[in-house]
Amino acid sequence: MAKLFELCGDIAALWVKYADTYLSGMGKTLILAVTATLIGCLIGFICGVLQTIPCSKKDPFVKRFFLKLIRVIVRLYVEVFRGTPMVLQAVFIFYGLPYFTDNAVQFSGTAGIWLAAVLVVSINTGAYMAESVRGGIISIDPGQTEGAKAIGMNHVQTMTSVVLPQALRNIMPQIGNNFIINVKDTSVMFIIGFTEFFATHRSVVGATFKYFPSAAIEMIGYLSMTLIASFILRWIEKRMDGAESYELVQTDALTMTAGTYNYPKRPEDVAERNLERKDAWGK
Repeated sequence: MAKLFELCGDIAALWVKYADTYLSGMGKTLILAVTATLIGCLIGFICGVLQTIPCSKKDPFVKRFFLKLIRVIVRLYVEVFRGTPMVLQAVFIFYGLPYFTDNAVQFSGTAGIWLAAVLVVSINTGAYMAESVRGGIISIDPGQTEGAKAIGMNHVQTMTSVVLPQALRNIMPQIGNNFIINVKDTSVMFIIGFTEFFATHRSVVGATFKYFPSAAIEMIGYLSMTLIASFILRWIEKRMDGAESYELVQTDALTMTAGTYNYPKRPEDVAERNLERKDAWGK
């Protein structure tokens, strides 16, 4: 119990002294995660749509060749960035691009580090989102596409107006999952000098030598960010679902206007109808 009180005291002392530093790191982490997730989703949507463009043997050779080439390139991109750690991707992009371009491409200064961090996390997110988008598009009932084509829509119109809006709802959980992963995985960006939340922990530990109390603050901070993000994403998903109950229409306005008019009866019509009935009964 004494150790617990001592730990709480150390945590409180660190927070009082370095609260601005921790909050600054959390802010940079959130900015990087949000920006990279949005860019990664855009990359994933483009790659996912490119992989689902219909192609048959009846199509021209040029179209089939370029579609297969694009799919090979997208597949290589997805497999490479899904199959390697983000920390190594950061090293290769931040240190490798200047090396292979004879320093023509450099990430110098704060702006350069920010650019490299956003680039790494965005490309990594895009690789995961590409498969999520492809799966979301495939999950849509083929009848939706057939119905759109039946009313004269081309492929672009079908995707933008029919398929993608439904696929977006299906992949919303995966988008939220990638954002939460990015909040945590941005911690590896310290390898290129990006001072996000985990880097502030390292700097505080270097100044105070209180590793565990600072790690406890880090854990609480990451947990708070992910829980808040989960709550917001669940709220967005619920809003996209629409109302839980719908009011059923008991009468059809179109039917009422189609043929249920009640015309006033004329005397001569009534007399003629009665005469017809008498003839019918007489027969």
